[in-house]
Amino acid sequence: MKYMVTELMHKAKKAWYASGSIYVLLEDHKQLSFPVSLNQKLSQASEEQLKNLELICNGTGIHWPDLDEDLSILGVLEGRYGN
Repeated sequence: MKYMVTELMHKAKKAWYASGSIYVLLEDHKQLSFPVSLNQKLSQASEEQLKNLELICNGTGIHWPDLDEDLSILGVLEGRYGN
């Protein structure tokens, strides 16, 4: 898989769900978060589905297998939270 240079600059070490938001810890130790209400699929998901997330593509994305939803770390940083 090919990556854009900007994607590789922003890689996650950890991602998790808590209290209505998705939290991401980046490799440079910065933390970001966004409310699940900003994403249509996430906003309709159960807490169990939201907690079942994984980092993909060498830390450049987040995947929710139960929801078939993916977000890129770069997209989240740019304010793109999906449909």
